[in-house]
Amino acid sequence: MPKARILIADDDKLILAALASELRDAGYTIFEVNDGHKAIKLCEQQQPDIAILDVQMPGMDGVEIGSQLQKLTATPFLILSANATKVLVERATDLGALCYLVKPFDTKQLILIIEAALKKSAQIKQLQESESRLVNTLKNNQLTNTAVGVMMERHRLSRTAAFEKLRKHARSQRRKLTDIADELVKAVETANIN
Repeated sequence: MPKARILIADDDKLILAALASELRDAGYTIFEVNDGHKAIKLCEQQQPDIAILDVQMPGMDGVEIGSQLQKLTATPFLILSANATKVLVERATDLGALCYLVKPFDTKQLILIIEAALKKSAQIKQLQESESRLVNTLKNNQLTNTAVGVMMERHRLSRTAAFEKLRKHARSQRRKLTDIADELVKAVETANIN
């Protein structure tokens, strides 16, 4: 299984080079940047699996970069810092940081943290996808129920008969039931406006 693709953003060239070298030696594909705007652009282009961001960066700090990455690319991120004030750690985690690492750190320890963060990120992504599917299912069920209600009222049918009529119509047109229901509900809404 291929190792993760990691973006490292740090304005300290020595730390950036050393960390990148050690992670490459561990088998990771590494992207290096020393500026927040470059980090965001690179993530949009390369879509790394995770970003490691130093807090102290010119123009935009690592926490702001991470927040932007979450919004624009959904790239999970870790924060590196020479200090760990409670306020900074809370700000980082509130904006989506999976972990907050204090320099100096052991590279072997960092690799374990990266792997744990990647697993946590995958779990979060699965939960978000499940939530999206559930929301979509609820929306479709609500739409279908509304259409069934319209059919019941217009044709004086029972719930079961109205649902069957909608389903047969969808099958005869070889379309999804939710598409037929959506059209019906929109047509009723348009008729009610006029």
